[in-house]
Amino acid sequence: MLSEINVTPLVDVTLVLLIIFMVTTPMLQRGTDVQLPPAQQSEPKEEERITLTLTREGRLFLNNQELPRTRLREELSALVRGRERVVHFRGDAQVPYGLVIEVMDALKGAGIETVGMITERPQNSGRP
Repeated sequence: MLSEINVTPLVDVTLVLLIIFMVTTPMLQRGTDVQLPPAQQSEPKEEERITLTLTREGRLFLNNQELPRTRLREELSALVRGRERVVHFRGDAQVPYGLVIEVMDALKGAGIETVGMITERPQNSGRP
């Protein structure tokens, strides 16, 4: 005599677990409500931004001042000391790739942790 397994209790437990997970998941993603203190300065000052520009001719400009490539690592190390280690990099589209790699290697050697690439929006992006 074969007896059949009653799956009704299994389905009941599964549905209850599903409902519990559906209710608790949004609470986990929302996080804890915290009242944040006001900041002294909400936007970074423009002069604090470190911008490195590489021209088509291979000339380097650090914050609009020309700099020999041989001094890049030392100048950046001194400039970011005690500051956030972020550099914004503008490179001409016609610069040889090897030169960009050389500059990126100097950035890494100077201890730069984040490099933001400055680009232009395409003219036909479809946005007004």
